[in-house]
Amino acid sequence: MKNMSIRMKVTLWYTVALIFVVSLTYFLIFFVSYQVILKTVRDSLIETVEHNVDEIEYYESLSGVDLQNDVDHFAAYGDGFLEIDDDFLDEVNQVYTALYSSDGVLLYGENPIARDVRELEFADSQIQSVTVDGTLYYIFDRQLEDSGLEGLWLRGVVSEEQGRVQLNDISRLSLILLPMLVIAAAVGGYLIARRALRPIAQISEAASFINQGDDLKKRIEIGEGKDELHRLADSFNEMFERLEKSFETEQQFTLDASHELRTPMSVILAQCEYSLSEERDAEEYRNALSVIERQGRKMSKLINDMLDFARLELRTGKYPLDEVDMTELVSSTSEDLSLIREKNIELTCDAQPEIRVIGNRDLLNRLLVNLVSNANRYGVEGGHINVTLKTENGQMLLSVEDDGIGMDEETQKKVFDRFYQADPS
Repeated sequence: MKNMSIRMKVTLWYTVALIFVVSLTYFLIFFVSYQVILKTVRDSLIETVEHNVDEIEYYESLSGVDLQNDVDHFAAYGDGFLEIDDDFLDEVNQVYTALYSSDGVLLYGENPIARDVRELEFADSQIQSVTVDGTLYYIFDRQLEDSGLEGLWLRGVVSEEQGRVQLNDISRLSLILLPMLVIAAAVGGYLIARRALRPIAQISEAASFINQGDDLKKRIEIGEGKDELHRLADSFNEMFERLEKSFETEQQFTLDASHELRTPMSVILAQCEYSLSEERDAEEYRNALSVIERQGRKMSKLINDMLDFARLELRTGKYPLDEVDMTELVSSTSEDLSLIREKNIELTCDAQPEIRVIGNRDLLNRLLVNLVSNANRYGVEGGHINVTLKTENGQMLLSVEDDGIGMDEETQKKVFDRFYQADPS
């Protein structure tokens, strides 16, 4: 069972359940059909006897009756004669009808259990039952009440076996059709399960392909849909996308770290080699150590920055969010940055009052510092930097505007790539 595929397990359980339901249905059909057939048999008995009541008439004399051409049966009774219509048959649909006198003498017709029910009293318009040689028989009596027919009874007899024959036909047909239904449903269920579970096989193949080939760009394509398997495939695709992004971030972090740490490390090694190459005086050692300290601090800051970038991109960093007074933050930071005065660039700030947002103060401050620092670095001599804070359409808008060299459209597409420079020179 453990080694079976999911579709085989689904098909097996589905088939077992279907067999149970079909078996229960068969027994219900058998029971209900049996009751219906027995009722039909009894109704047929009553209908036949009631019909034959009208097939018997009494004549005081046969004068005027064409006995040569009349096909009805005539029998003497009392002071006259009985005419029994030719439609009065000995047996109709295995229902036997016989004409009796009130003392139990059979006058006409046939009764297959006449001797066994000789002592059974007549009961007008009632169904009685007797068992003869293990077979159940239903008996229905009708007293004739028309003029001249006094003292006559019609007794109809039908065997339960008539219903059993019909029931056997139904059972035989059910035993042929119901198993065929189970087989057809099982095959259909297997095909439906295989089609429904096909996305799982595609998910497995895609995951295996990625695992073997390290191709994180592979995605699961199972078409449009909103069922559970399509949502599962979408979740896997999102997971693969995050894995790809994490892998690329890791690679980029390695490249960034190598690139950014190369210069300070080269400076530190150069200072160490210079200091150890020969005896130096205390001032030279102090200068060398100062350079090494500055480069070490620079390396530490770079490492912390890159770790922060990685945490932000992977969303693993825990940065508390508070209500930040952006008006105060932008105003105070701009005031501090205006003191730099690189290239005689003048910085002005226009902050709309009472603007508050939910965010992390340190990250928002770093955002503004980076933007202004870039504007200073790439601004023109004697230029201007305008910092503006306002609300627009219910949202906060922070802009840092300068009159520097600017960026072309192609460069703007890469502005959020870390450590990207349009012109490395």
